Amino acid sequence: MRHVQRGRPSQPAGPPPGGVPQQSGYDESHGAGGPYGDARDDVFEPRTPNQREYGQGYDSGYNTGQVYGGAQGGQGGGGGRPPRAPRPAPNWRRRIKIGSITVVSVLLVTTVATYFWADGKLKREVDLSKVIERPDGGDGTNYLIVGSDSREGMSDEEKKKLHTGSADGKRTDSMMILHVADDGGNTMISLPRDSNVTIPSFKGAESGKFYPNQGRQTKLNAAYAEDGPELLVRTVEYNTGLRIDHYAEIGFGGFAEIVDAVGGVEMDIPEGFKDKKSGADFEAGKQTLNGEEALAFVRTRYALKGSDLDRTKNQQKFLAALANQAATPGTVMNPFKLYPTMSAGLDTLIVDKDMDLMDVASMFWAMKGVTGGDGKSMNMPLAGTAGGNLLWDKAKVKQLVEQLNNDEKVTVSGD
Repeated sequence: MRHVQRGRPSQPAGPPPGGVPQQSGYDESHGAGGPYGDARDDVFEPRTPNQREYGQGYDSGYNTGQVYGGAQGGQGGGGGRPPRAPRPAPNWRRRIKIGSITVVSVLLVTTVATYFWADGKLKREVDLSKVIERPDGGDGTNYLIVGSDSREGMSDEEKKKLHTGSADGKRTDSMMILHVADDGGNTMISLPRDSNVTIPSFKGAESGKFYPNQGRQTKLNAAYAEDGPELLVRTVEYNTGLRIDHYAEIGFGGFAEIVDAVGGVEMDIPEGFKDKKSGADFEAGKQTLNGEEALAFVRTRYALKGSDLDRTKNQQKFLAALANQAATPGTVMNPFKLYPTMSAGLDTLIVDKDMDLMDVASMFWAMKGVTGGDGKSMNMPLAGTAGGNLLWDKAKVKQLVEQLNNDEKVTVSGD
């Protein structure tokens, strides 16, 4: 049974005697008891014990069910913001498309910029239009590749380190014809520097003066020393009947820098040898050659049994290894290797005026393909010696030139 307290008069709203007095600063407009009072006393009957203790003007608000921050939908007295609309699912197809376009654009811009940068570094100093009485061209493209002993730009310390000496001017240290066939059957032919040739009639590259053919016999490298690349091209064409389409030359310093830029070139040397003049000191077996060692390897002649012929074979072997090393993904896909390699080569590479970067690339890839099973590497066919000069086998040379001009498989063998 509910207990009913009798005889106690009801108290007016407000604090009980001895309780907390009402503060005069409260706003009466908020309801009885100020802002913390309750203007709806009749709704909350019966009172809780705390309300009965402190008076009906105080309401903690904990039992009203109100959620701070406002009711959903913007209703209620909390003043909260409306809920955000659900975020749409990401459009991955669109993102992938935009990302792909961005990557392709960056690669395209980089490739174009690299092309113009590299093409601008080519030294187009050889004018083949000055070469007179040229033979007709055949199928494919013929490059005359020359390694010179130019010391241009090298300090005295570098000359000493690379064992180059300090002779003025420059001479040909190696010469090769690279035939790039339309069907991919490329051929590399080394021309020994001691080859006996006839100096033909020619016009001076600088003077323009005409020099008639006097039947003078001399070593092939003397043509370069006498009037530079143009006379060398003229002499090769006259003595072979093969038209040279492009000329490329690189000096000692650039050669060594290229090797160092690719991180060295691995070679398998079948027999160890030493040569004081070139600085060579090699043991037999596989080893990685740096720029200094590589230059000594390709220049050595006196320590080899066959002298210049064995040296040309070493040069071909090394150039093929260098091309393979430079064409690896570790070099081509690595800008920290690719750009130094290209810069080292292009800084000292001298080409003819009609040669562009695509021709350089074609020459490079053809060199790489010669030893990849798709081509042939050989020396010019020889028929003996005369006064220390190497005589070419004229019949074999004629057959070789015919096969090259017709892009036929080369069946002629060289020494």
